[in-house]
Amino acid sequence: MLHVRDGMVYLLALILSICVHEFGHAWVADKFGDPLPKSQGRVTLNPIAHIDPIGTLFLPILGFVISINDPAVGARILGWGKPVQVSLSPRSMSRKFTIRTLHLFIAAAGPGMNILFAIVLSGVFLALANFGAGKMLQLAMPVAYIIQMNIGLAFFNLIPCPPLDGGAILKGILPRNLDYINDALEKYGFMILFALLMTGALRYFMIPARFVSELWVNQLIGWVR
Repeated sequence: MLHVRDGMVYLLALILSICVHEFGHAWVADKFGDPLPKSQGRVTLNPIAHIDPIGTLFLPILGFVISINDPAVGARILGWGKPVQVSLSPRSMSRKFTIRTLHLFIAAAGPGMNILFAIVLSGVFLALANFGAGKMLQLAMPVAYIIQMNIGLAFFNLIPCPPLDGGAILKGILPRNLDYINDALEKYGFMILFALLMTGALRYFMIPARFVSELWVNQLIGWVR
């Protein structure tokens, strides 16, 4: 029963985290004058607008079920939200940036919102831990878990490999004479990411995320009276 409850907490945390991530992309695109995200109802924190039936629901549930018998395999099944579509056009942009730079800002907004969400939840954690009682106090640790999840999602999405946000960020940073690197990553990025995931090598890329998230949550616990 406890395992089922943990699974429900994980699924809810993932949906919330994906929601704020995709909202970040949509909100920044909207602020730069792109009308498409708002017309598709994506500039909202309503989770329904950002849920992908396969990536947000089916695969995380499948990963949870598999992890009961084989945690190593279950942990390799990732989730995602419905991608935010953009229609960047110099004529519609409210600020004078290149399309390349706009893609960078929009891509960075997703991980940025996960970090912001983690900061907001840190305040919630401290309030629950310091002033909560009974069931309210019991909510503090699940909140800490969601904080760690969002820090992890931010780091994961910053890996410079398409289709992750880090791939678009890298493309915006690299000079144009290195476009052949971006072209290669766009062509083989999904296969590279899949190989990292299935071989378990991805965990080495996530070491900084685990270090930062554990350090931060331990610091929050240290601030509890």
